[in-house]
Amino acid sequence: MNPTLQSLVGKRVHFIGIGGAGMSGLARISLSHSITVSGSDAKDSSVVKALQALGATISTTHEASNVEGADLVVYSTAISKSNPELVRASELKLATLTRAAALSILMSASKSIAVAGTHGKTTTSSMMAVALQSCGADPSFAIGGTITASGSNAHRGTGEIFVAEADESDGSFVEYHPFAAIVTNIEHDHVDFFATAQDVAQAFIDFAATINKDGFLTYCADDSGASALAATITSCALISYGTSPDCDLTLDSIELQAMGSRARAVWRGKVVGFIELAVPGHHNLLNAAAVLATGLNLGFGAGELITGLATFRGTGRRFELKGTVHGIRVIDDYGHHPTEIDVTLAAARRFAGDGRLIVIFQPHRYSRTQAFYKEFAKVLDLADRAIVLEIYAASEKPIPGVTSRLITDAMEHGEYIPNFIEVTDSVVDNAKPEDVIITLGAGDVSSLAPIIVDGLSRRFG
Repeated sequence: MNPTLQSLVGKRVHFIGIGGAGMSGLARISLSHSITVSGSDAKDSSVVKALQALGATISTTHEASNVEGADLVVYSTAISKSNPELVRASELKLATLTRAAALSILMSASKSIAVAGTHGKTTTSSMMAVALQSCGADPSFAIGGTITASGSNAHRGTGEIFVAEADESDGSFVEYHPFAAIVTNIEHDHVDFFATAQDVAQAFIDFAATINKDGFLTYCADDSGASALAATITSCALISYGTSPDCDLTLDSIELQAMGSRARAVWRGKVVGFIELAVPGHHNLLNAAAVLATGLNLGFGAGELITGLATFRGTGRRFELKGTVHGIRVIDDYGHHPTEIDVTLAAARRFAGDGRLIVIFQPHRYSRTQAFYKEFAKVLDLADRAIVLEIYAASEKPIPGVTSRLITDAMEHGEYIPNFIEVTDSVVDNAKPEDVIITLGAGDVSSLAPIIVDGLSRRFG
């Protein structure tokens, strides 16, 4: 079976792990195409409830019987081959597709823009969607995070453009075949899948080779990995952005503020305006530059794109302010790679001003901790206080000798506190006005932020 979007209309598609950030977006768009959606997830959630309200039938347990009667089963590569639903689908000889292949089908009728990169994909994809909406383009989008303004991670628009976050973690982004693509940066990560930095670089080369020959690649010239990729590309046009005057889109007159940033944008030698963002950090200015360069090359107006960028209020778990109590600010952020943590803490330091920066970090995966524990130690020491929780395993089995103590033992003033209750009590009891407390990581550390806000409210109430 080689399904097309049209052939799936009226058919039933079953999503294993439907509550995940990427999978839930596909389910939402499938429903909008009159595709019958069923799915399963290990737990109930607000995402699951929202999909049920739209008409999806969802089980909160993985059972073999869930796939019976489905015309197609979609799964992510994070799903174990021993998953009872995947096993039963095989027994019944049901058609199965990876999440990336399914997204490729949903994108097939549109002019697609795939946003890739080791860091910044979710934010850049979200900025792209918001900027195009400001131009009246009403794009479709499927993003691995919730856009704050809309409260959604996916939308079927009426316009011809489809913005998709392209996850490189398992190499499956080669399925997308986009009209255009953005690459924000390339760095070694996902060490459970990519043994070396060269393996990551090759995956991006393979991805870029799938871009439509009449399309283009927008890349960050400030990033050595993205620049190295661009040097290999001959199959499509190249658009560069960064701080060098040699770029197609150059940023200068950069101003970084506590909760925002500003820069002048110069497109091929002509000043087209000032980007003013309500999200902090130099990295977010570069993300916005990627969006502006891509939009301009697609023929949209600079003024409308810049206006849209100014309205962007972030995405869930990307430097997300969860509450302010007695002058103490609590931030939640998804950063789980040393480079991401470095730029996040730089932004947090500006936000803190004269206050202290207190970090609660949860490492994500044993393999990543083993590979980068020294780098984690170095960047976490930039905080005034850094507490490290135990590793969030995700789907990995433990690696002997690999614990969070690898990080704290390499730090000057790191604290290893694995107990969530002990951590929140300590932080709440010792917080002072003007402090910034940031929960950091891709696991369930995010659950601590509202607990800390509540604890502070009780303490100072």
